Formats: sequence, structure tokens, C-alpha cells
Amino acid sequence: MTDCWKSTSIRYLIPESVSIMSTDLHRPAAVAGMFYPGSASVLSNEVAAMLAGVDVAEGAPAKALIVPHAGYVYSGPIAASAYACLAPLRKKIHRVVLLGPTHRVAVRGLAVSSASAFDTPLGSVPVDMALRDAVLKLPQVRCNDDAHALEHSLEVQLPFLQSVLDAFTLLPLAVGQAGDAEVAEVLECVWGDAATLIVVSSDLSHYHPYAEAQQLDGATARQILALHELANHAQACGATPINGLLLCARRHGLHVHLLDLRNSGDTAGDRSRVVGYAAFAFSEAIPHE
Repeated sequence: MTDCWKSTSIRYLIPESVSIMSTDLHRPAAVAGMFYPGSASVLSNEVAAMLAGVDVAEGAPAKALIVPHAGYVYSGPIAASAYACLAPLRKKIHRVVLLGPTHRVAVRGLAVSSASAFDTPLGSVPVDMALRDAVLKLPQVRCNDDAHALEHSLEVQLPFLQSVLDAFTLLPLAVGQAGDAEVAEVLECVWGDAATLIVVSSDLSHYHPYAEAQQLDGATARQILALHELANHAQACGATPINGLLLCARRHGLHVHLLDLRNSGDTAGDRSRVVGYAAFAFSEAIPHE
């Protein structure tokens, strides 16, 4: 049995094997006003300003992104460098599969939410029920609302997605103790076509001096560019979903591009203990004419 959703007064327990039907339950914003502005107008303007500050290079359409998940003052500009490249795909992407590591609740495998939508100050993003039911058939996927309730790694991506895409559905996946191959299996299940975007949320190294972090994060970025799996979570808190994506990228022949690589010492933090951030885009090779 696993906790599947909570109202203000009732907790329902649903067996992990049971497919969850659509409900009108929304997962409310948990970190609005902390990681990003709680005011819709302020948030919209801040995201727009960060996106406007990106010089987007032409390239193949992105199938997948890796983006950081700290407060916007720290990692927002780096995340914006990835989301800005989605502008040409505004009307073409209809589904987003979003994966991020759990920070507050231990989870075995990957956790979906029973909510029918995830809310931010910019509005509600509907959960893709069909994709959720599909991944729940895999043994490594469970329903666990506790894993999602306060998790920021997924939530902070939503205002960017709401700003760069038209209507889309969402499959949020909180990744806990799982194997790289288990994550890859889930991704293959929902890979879809060009209308489906994969987003992996992860920061890089944590709390090293500025120069040391630059060296560590540079090495991690080179591994990702070579499509080589990361060795541990000291390189990236989202190493497991990153590695799952890298496995799929190799299978599908994707090319990866580094869009930005900085740390909190470059944006708003003390350089004595920094957190690393990077943005990557994965795309199919452009055929030569």
C-alpha cells in the first residue's frame, strides 16, 4: 500500500498496482515566494526577463533538457538558457515528462503523484493521466504524494514551461533510489514523438570553493557531453535521472549541447561555498542535404 493522495481531512490508501483514475485534486505550489516569486505578475515578468537575456543559437529541436533547480536568483538564468531554445516549439510540444531527485522524502524507485494538476502562481498544469497510468505498470514506479508535496526540483521548472509553451500536459516523476536502467525504462515507455519533451532537473556539485567547483563541474559537463554516465551524486544531485537520460540518448542517437555552465558564485552567492549549475539540450542530428 502507498499513500496516494491527501485532501485537507482525508487520506486515501491505494494499492500500488491499481491504476489511478482522474480526480480534481491539485498539488498546490509549495515553494512559491521562496524559490521564485509568489506573485503571478512578478513571476511572469521575472521569467520573461531571464528568457529575453538569452542569445539563442539555431539548432535542431530539443528532445530533452537538463536544467538546474535552485532559487531563481541563483540558477534561474542558467535554466533560462535551456528553456529559451524551446521558443520555436511553443505550439509543437504537448507533453512534458519532468524528472527530478527527491530532497525531502526517501523513495524507492520513481514516484508519481495522484494529483490531476500541479499549480503555480501562473496557473494549473494538467497531469497526463494516460502517461501516468502507463508508467504505473512498471514495477519501479509507485504513487507517493509525500514525495511530491514539498519537492522543489520539479516545481521550479513549471513557471518556465508555462512561459515558453502553449497548452501541455505533465508527467512529474520524483526519482529516489533507482537504477539508471530503471529510469531509462520509464523514459522509453513515455519517449513518444517530437510532441513529447523530456526535462531532467539537477544541480551539479555542492558547497565547494569557487575554483574547485569550476573544475569539478567542468569535468561533469564533459562526461555528459560524451554521453558517459556520472559516477555518483556528488557530481550532480540528479545523477540518477541524468544517467537514465544518457542511456536513452545513446540508444536514440541524440546529440547533446552545453548551453550554460556557471555556479552560485557567478550569480548571487558567496564564492567560498558554491553550487554548480548547467543547462544542456539533447537533439537529433540535423540531416545533411
